[in-house]
Amino acid sequence: MNILDILVESTRKRYEERRKNLSINELKAKVASLEKGEPKLYELCKKKDFIYICECKKASPSKGLIEPNYHPEIQSKLYIEAGADCISCLTEPTKFLGNDDHLKMVIDNAKGKALVLRKDFVCSKYQIYESKLLGADIILLICAILDKKTLKEYLDLAHSLGLSCLVETHNEEEIEKAKACGAVVVGVNNRNLKDFTVDNSLSLRLREKYPELFLISESGVKSIDDVKAIKNAKLNGVLMGEVLMRSGDPKKTLEEFKKC
Repeated sequence: MNILDILVESTRKRYEERRKNLSINELKAKVASLEKGEPKLYELCKKKDFIYICECKKASPSKGLIEPNYHPEIQSKLYIEAGADCISCLTEPTKFLGNDDHLKMVIDNAKGKALVLRKDFVCSKYQIYESKLLGADIILLICAILDKKTLKEYLDLAHSLGLSCLVETHNEEEIEKAKACGAVVVGVNNRNLKDFTVDNSLSLRLREKYPELFLISESGVKSIDDVKAIKNAKLNGVLMGEVLMRSGDPKKTLEEFKKC
């Protein structure tokens, strides 16, 4: 079993437990009382030539512990001060050491200043309703773990709740699936989630094949030169985390990236 399968299986078990404390019908009732709002990520991509999605994460399966003294409220504040367009926050607990409290801290900081992406391994409608209840603006949907029918259902549900979706892909086949299901903002993860190898040229090559899409390059950024290459390839944005988390001064690092 590869790491992606392990993460999905762990997530399924986590939500089996959560449903025991709050059923999906009870969750839906809570969400029904909320203001719907409109999905915002697509409009942001139309408005800006290039967006920065900056990630808060304590650890990862490939790198282990990234920040032992992790404070997402501080990290997100620094990102916002440097002009981040979106803050991505990991809530997966087993390999990324995230939780919903981290997300709430980020949401409290970002209100009116940046959009917030809840980054987890969505494999149930329950998680989509829960993301709305928590206050996220965007959810991540990963093509590699969702068949076409399910991806379409999840996209439609999220949009009906006013949530945006970043649909993550790794190859042409997955991009075609995302397009067919109505995805409007597509992420290309340069890191293969099955073996965690990184190919920074992947998103650049796929941009050439799909010039009409809003494409976000995810993972693998290590330097200003990487960001320059992504911008020169005319992608619509970048999602990066580790390079900022390890920089020692994430605010200054992001400011420098934005100038390139």
